[in-house]
Amino acid sequence: MDHKILNTMDYYKMIQKLAGHALTSLGKAVAEQLKPSSDLSFVKHSLQATDEATKAYRLKGTPPFRGIADLTASLKRARIGGTLNPAELLEIAETIRSGRRVKKHVLQLHSDDPIPLLHDIADLLTEHKPTEDAIFACIDDNAEVMDQASPELASVRRELRNGESRIREKLEQMIRSSSVQKMLQDAIITLRNDRYVIPVKSEYRSNFGGIVHDQSSSGATMFIEPEVIVSMNNKLRELKASEEREIEKVLQKLTAAAAEVSDDLLADGEGLGALDFAFAKARLGHEMKATLPFMNDRGFLKLKRGRHPLLAADAVVPIDVELGNSFSTIIVTGPNTGGKTVSLKTIGLLSLMSMSGLFIPAEDGSQMCVFDAIYADIGDEQSIEQNLSTFSSHLTNIIRILNAMTPKSLVLLDELGAGTDPAEGSALAIAILEHIHRKGSRIVATTHYSELKAYAYNRNGVINASMEFDVATLSPTYRLLVGVPGRSNAFAIAERLGLSQQIIDHARGEVSEDDMRVENMIASLEEDRLSAESERQSAESLRKELEQLREKHAAEQQRFEEQRDKLLLRAQEEAREAVRKAKLEAEQIISDLRKLALEEGASVKEHKLIEARRKLDEASPELHKPKPAANRSGKSAKIGPGDDVRVYSLNQKGSVIELSGSEALVQLGIMKMKVSLDDLELLKSTEAVAKQQQPKQAASLKRTRDESVAMELDLRGASLDEALIEADRFLDEAFLAGFGSVHLIHGKGTGVLRTGIQDFLRRHKHVKSYRIGQYGEGGTGVTVAELH
Repeated sequence: MDHKILNTMDYYKMIQKLAGHALTSLGKAVAEQLKPSSDLSFVKHSLQATDEATKAYRLKGTPPFRGIADLTASLKRARIGGTLNPAELLEIAETIRSGRRVKKHVLQLHSDDPIPLLHDIADLLTEHKPTEDAIFACIDDNAEVMDQASPELASVRRELRNGESRIREKLEQMIRSSSVQKMLQDAIITLRNDRYVIPVKSEYRSNFGGIVHDQSSSGATMFIEPEVIVSMNNKLRELKASEEREIEKVLQKLTAAAAEVSDDLLADGEGLGALDFAFAKARLGHEMKATLPFMNDRGFLKLKRGRHPLLAADAVVPIDVELGNSFSTIIVTGPNTGGKTVSLKTIGLLSLMSMSGLFIPAEDGSQMCVFDAIYADIGDEQSIEQNLSTFSSHLTNIIRILNAMTPKSLVLLDELGAGTDPAEGSALAIAILEHIHRKGSRIVATTHYSELKAYAYNRNGVINASMEFDVATLSPTYRLLVGVPGRSNAFAIAERLGLSQQIIDHARGEVSEDDMRVENMIASLEEDRLSAESERQSAESLRKELEQLREKHAAEQQRFEEQRDKLLLRAQEEAREAVRKAKLEAEQIISDLRKLALEEGASVKEHKLIEARRKLDEASPELHKPKPAANRSGKSAKIGPGDDVRVYSLNQKGSVIELSGSEALVQLGIMKMKVSLDDLELLKSTEAVAKQQQPKQAASLKRTRDESVAMELDLRGASLDEALIEADRFLDEAFLAGFGSVHLIHGKGTGVLRTGIQDFLRRHKHVKSYRIGQYGEGGTGVTVAELH
């Protein structure tokens, strides 16, 4: 796709918005390299990935991409034998850890609701935990090599600390001496050239042996290393050199371990970048309220309330456009500032976005086409440097388009034929349009020429369109009307502004009869359109009213069926009781008959008695089973926090803790769970009691993400009691959601909240273990809990 066209269509501005939603440098790099594709299968594949990421983002939020870095440069240097510094090694370990978490998150999402494309990417991510553990065991959160990195390093640093202590003790003895203090500028110990020195007044230089390492800018102070500690400083320097050698050995060992898995880590970087890019597309679509377009390669385009994504949502006017079915050419007429150019750019930009695998800001059901190329001539192309007029510049651009376009191209032309004599300009515009139309390309063109209205009216496959203009307010509405040519509003505007009626009548007389017929035809079409629009709105109103009546009827029918079922159950219970009594009486009679047969020798056969009992059993009626209610939403309308309810699906009684949209958090014994309001029956309301109680002021607790999908809980600012209640509920939700670990953010502060939280976690039934957050997780301000 031509760079100039992409720039004209504001495509690069959209790419920058997309890149801004990426959470890693890897995802941002993928976004910045995005280009439209003319391959239908590839575009559908890209849109499917966006759709899966959108579904995952809506259900569980964004995977934990924090800590992922681009390791390309570091790993390439490691592979050729270079030694990585501690910060680079720490980046590698954090990326391995974050990659493992992202993989777990995506695979869990796939098990809950299939997202096959994202699953395939995540499944290929490797998990090199030994390398990760080795780096974290040697390098701390501040990218410093720790003492335990090797026994030799630990030994050298012990000697260093002891040597420094001895030197400080020696110097402190000196500066505490009254005879020495008077020769010192300040009674302090400082460092110069990594050697311990004391500040001596310049006039007492000769009283001190040793080495002068520096002096103040005024020359009044000399920084002297006393002779008694020269040998001690020398030993210290030797130990520091040994420390550097041991650190180098540790870094070389860790670099070699990273180099061994560099191929996997580079491949993981590509996978993580692809996943971050997919979720960036999902977040961008969510921000724009965009939808998934249906794609085709047969030149058909149908936009339903399409909006330009770079204009403010409250200011943009949606457009409806259909192209490539009954007609392949749209000619848009209308006054300046009416929105013609914006409509043209909207069609072009949304086409480019869909061809790039992005959702488009339009209603569901919109269809977009994969074109082999999109060509545009929009805006003032006048070039002073090339000594070209506006007309010449436009024509040069159009000639380039005519030479390059194919039947599968989309051509967008703004103000076709402008900049020259109207008669010649309109004739040239018609000829250009006719050539493109015969070629089979899809075209949307804007123009001022009224001759093009007649051309569109008489040519099959070509249709007029216009930008609506409100004569009452003398302003455009920016609505695109396909099928209605633009009409001249000059006379109406002049009349409303107060121009003399005599002048207006004279002007009308100067207009040719053919032009007046065209204007009258357009006015008639406009009147018919407004009438049809009014009828459509009335029909829509009736449809909504019928829908409400249907829902009301369905609710009444459900209530009737429930009442019928209750009456039938009551009647059946009464019938069952009557049959039970009759059976008892019959059993008593049969028992008396047996006694009679035994006492009097009567010939009552046993099998006849059994047959009689069977017939009595069969007399028990078949009970009617009520149908399950299809929708109980009516019963949930009055449910509030504190109410006693029954959960239909579990047949359990519980108490409502809180409401969240169409769901309620219900306490069922020792278990808390979220239940749809449609699945609840109100047993006892506490509304009257609640009204008498004064609301208690509570600390504000905020979750770092949406409560239903949170993996982190922010408790800063809460009291300990409030924090424990919130943490208990959070752990229950995380356990039910199947999370392996969660982060509780308590801050550093005085440590009271951290101590209380950790003591609570130690006794909690869902917590397997806990630890203080590591580098990149928040340090001592965060506690990480591992769940069973």
